[in-house]
Amino acid sequence: SIFTFLTCPTTEPGVAACDFVIFPQRWMVAEGTFRPPYFHRNCMAEFMGLIYGSYDAKEGFRAGGASLHNFCTPHGPDTVTYDKASTAELSPERYADTLAFMFETSFMLKLTDFSANTSLEPHYPRVWHGLTNRYEPEEEA
Repeated sequence: SIFTFLTCPTTEPGVAACDFVIFPQRWMVAEGTFRPPYFHRNCMAEFMGLIYGSYDAKEGFRAGGASLHNFCTPHGPDTVTYDKASTAELSPERYADTLAFMFETSFMLKLTDFSANTSLEPHYPRVWHGLTNRYEPEEEA
């Protein structure tokens, strides 16, 4: 991540045991692009939390909230955020009064029994319902 401020390397070049990342107040100025984090899978586990403010990739993600996306778990912006970002007029935008953090590790994170059986957001996968598949593979010649 471009917001990494501390890395714990491994003996494998390009692989970190753990990266610590912050998402502070910032200007978003990129043109002709999709500004929220894109849909992706990682070869690392990501644990992300919001300390204060709002998070640009998920409507309703509140301060004190956290999410875990383990190795190769697909994730990205919710439908509302995707639709809004896909049609927004791109002009410089200030993300003020916000602070989020993330740590990512190349090790698989194991949940405790309590966390595995406690869901504060039981319908989390539904945030992607309504997304349109825009992938159109080229036909073979």
